[in-house]
Amino acid sequence: DVSGALGRGGYEGIQDDSSGNIWIVEDISGSAKKTAAGASTKAKRPNSFLFRYVPATPGDLKNGKLQALRVYNEAELPITFASQEAIDAPDQVLLHSYGKTLKTEWVTVHDTAVDGRAPFSANAAAKAHDATPFKRPENGLFQPGSGFTKFYFDETGDTTNESPENNTAGGWGGIQLLTQSSPSANTGTLQLFYYGNEAHTGLDNNAFLSANQIAFVEDAGDTLHTQRNALDSAYLFNTETDYSSSANQPVRFIAEGRDPSATLDSAFGGFGALWASCG
Repeated sequence: DVSGALGRGGYEGIQDDSSGNIWIVEDISGSAKKTAAGASTKAKRPNSFLFRYVPATPGDLKNGKLQALRVYNEAELPITFASQEAIDAPDQVLLHSYGKTLKTEWVTVHDTAVDGRAPFSANAAAKAHDATPFKRPENGLFQPGSGFTKFYFDETGDTTNESPENNTAGGWGGIQLLTQSSPSANTGTLQLFYYGNEAHTGLDNNAFLSANQIAFVEDAGDTLHTQRNALDSAYLFNTETDYSSSANQPVRFIAEGRDPSATLDSAFGGFGALWASCG
C-alpha cells in the first residue's frame, strides 16, 4: 500500500518523466451546480486534479512529496474549487478560453517527511492547498521529442447536451496543454489546446501516433450517445494546428456503429447469449 505517499483518489492516467516523477491524472465527478434560485442543473463542479509525485529518490514509492497543479487567473489569484462554484464562473470560463496563457505552479499537498505515511485523500489535500480542479480529466501524455516539457491532458466534461456550461465553461470537455522548462520545474504555463463540442466530447484514452499527432478516443456515455444519436469515435489532432478556428477540426479515424447482437446483449444486461443457451 503506497497510499501514505501517493495518496488515494480517482486516479486514472499515469505517466512518469525523465526525472523519475510520477504524473497522475484524476477523474472524479463533482456535484451538480445550482442556479441562483437553487435549482439543480446538469453542469458538474470541477472536482479532479492533476498530481505529480516527487519521490525522495527515483523509484521510492514510500518517501516523497505529492504535488497538485495550481493555475493562476489573470489577476494572479489561484483558480480553485471554490472559485469555480457558480455556473459559468469567470475562472472556469478563463480555463476554457482560447488564446489565454495562464501561469501554473506545483504546490506540495503532502510530504512524508513532514506529514507521515498514513493513507490520505489526495483530492481533499489538493482542495485544502488551493490547487486547481478540472472537469474530469482522464489521461495525459508527454509529447515525444519535447524532453518531457509538454504534457497534453484531456477533460471529459459533463457528457450531456443539457449542461448550461457546454459552450462556455468546459461542459463539452477538451484538451489542455501544460508546458514547463523541465519535467521537474515548479512553474509553467497552461493553454487550452482544443475546446470540445457535441460531436467531439468525452475524450478519454490517448496516444501519440507521431511527434505531432495525438489521438483521443471518446467515452461520451449512454446519455449523450442517445442525445446525439451517435456512439463514440477516435480523433486525430495535430499539435501544430490552431483549433480556435471552427474551420479546423480533428480527423475521425474510428467510428462506432450499432451492432445488432451487441445491442441485444446490452438490453439483457450482457446475458443475452446465456438466456439463448438455456432455452
